[in-house]
Amino acid sequence: MAPRHLRKRLLTALALASLSFAAGAQVTQGTQDKPDDIQLPDLGSSADALVSPQEMQDYGAEMLQQMRALDMVVDDPLLDDYINNLGFRLVSNSAKPKDHFAFFIAKDPEINAFSAPGGYVGINSGLITITRSEDELAAVMAHEIGHTTQDHLLRAYESAKKDTPLMALVALGAIAAGGAGGGEAAAAALLGGQGAIMQKEINFTRRDEAEADRTGIMTLSKAGFDPNAMAEFFQRMEDVMSADSGGIEVPSLLQDHPVTAQRIADAKARAAALIVEEKSKPSGTLLDKANWDKQTAPIAYVKDPTTLTNVDTSVPSPSNYLLMRERVRVLSNDPFRMDTYYNELLSRKDGRYNTTENHYGYALALTRSGQGAKAIPQLQPLLDKYPSNLVLRLAMADAKFQAGERAAALDLYATLNTQSPRNKAIGVAYAHALTVGGTTAQAAQAAQMLRPMLENTDEPDLFTEYAHASEKAGDSVRAGEAYAQASYLSGRPFDAMEQLKTLLKRKDLDYYARARIQAHIAEITPLVMELHKRRVSTDDNPDGNNQPQQQLGTNGACSGRLCFSLGNGIP
Repeated sequence: MAPRHLRKRLLTALALASLSFAAGAQVTQGTQDKPDDIQLPDLGSSADALVSPQEMQDYGAEMLQQMRALDMVVDDPLLDDYINNLGFRLVSNSAKPKDHFAFFIAKDPEINAFSAPGGYVGINSGLITITRSEDELAAVMAHEIGHTTQDHLLRAYESAKKDTPLMALVALGAIAAGGAGGGEAAAAALLGGQGAIMQKEINFTRRDEAEADRTGIMTLSKAGFDPNAMAEFFQRMEDVMSADSGGIEVPSLLQDHPVTAQRIADAKARAAALIVEEKSKPSGTLLDKANWDKQTAPIAYVKDPTTLTNVDTSVPSPSNYLLMRERVRVLSNDPFRMDTYYNELLSRKDGRYNTTENHYGYALALTRSGQGAKAIPQLQPLLDKYPSNLVLRLAMADAKFQAGERAAALDLYATLNTQSPRNKAIGVAYAHALTVGGTTAQAAQAAQMLRPMLENTDEPDLFTEYAHASEKAGDSVRAGEAYAQASYLSGRPFDAMEQLKTLLKRKDLDYYARARIQAHIAEITPLVMELHKRRVSTDDNPDGNNQPQQQLGTNGACSGRLCFSLGNGIP
């Protein structure tokens, strides 16, 4: 893992690279906006020729993998489900609900969020922990979604007149160089990359920001959130800065999304109009029980459609948003530091912070710092109050397993898995408990449980856990494939390639295993070839270390599926 100061510089480089392709960070406070009457380009075939949707998606995926290589992502199945469920609730109510989107949490204390090609939206851990409600978090995410659905990236590409390469490999090269652990290589890539980026910086206009506000507020309202949340959150951030007498650093969110009184007023006006519009709509369910079969497609086993809209409020439940907010706080920080943080909060005499979410955060910090036995009494009163809450029950199982109560933990995991058999958070934790200190049969059970979850995921931890279980169960071929996939998803494509090539030499492979391995090799070959061609030096690319460092200038030729150059780098 790269040193923290280097990681921060690398993430800064990523953000700078996003000046050319990330919709969330296009305007700085010192930038002169273009006239308000600017004519945005027509997004016809010429824009499509610049970069295809698949190329955009490929870059976004590679960016995420390289961020993982430097421990810049909060990888956690519970949080991944939460942030993506929230994101897709918004996307389904956006202008382009069928477009590809993927949401992730960046491990960075800066208060910011950003959009990248292919619908990848990153929300910094610092932003999540500063929000006061799920509506505020959703508001920022809706704004970033608005940048993507309104094709602001393609507009920027079109305005560039096809005369400069996209900075896709600039960020990739800088991050990959940092992964080698060598500060000199990382610094060289950063300096070259930043210079190239700043020369070709594309500034979004006030209209772009206003358009993202407008569509974001509409998406927010349609998804059932408070449409005022966007204006209120920006106003709160601005008020904090206005009240500062000096010394408080301006949040990146305000630097990248400059807030003016007019912008806040416009956002409030749009929100007010949407609230009036919502009030004019019929209330209650619109499903007619007598004629519902004529209104919608039949749903097996559902006799009364009105039950689909009923929410059981008789079972008490804590705020999932508040629990996840504290989970982000703990998982993005040092657990021992978080132990002290929550201990001090809960020790205050006024009892103001004696809340469910803070006790949960404290228990999580204790478990992560090897004090599972101390976490159990923090969780038990919460479970007495909320006995059916999955998040709290999973935390208790984790605490008991860490405290050495393996049998009790396995019972809890088994019950949770029966109730939610495809839940990745439960599956990974249960599989880990079965494999560590377990029998060969238990490891085989863990592998069998995890295998269906591998079909549609890009979480390296899930593949790693499956590999451990398969290895202990005696299936070394499946284990090798999973280890290779985990390496690839963690931003180590050269390691993945070597592992797959080694597997392919085995004499005991059957037809299906050989076909799977060959398919994996074909999948990552274009990226490996491109990195070789660009002489990107990484710790899993020994050839690159002996080659001249790539020059990240505007004339560097670039081609291939993962290069995404405008005009193949030819000016």
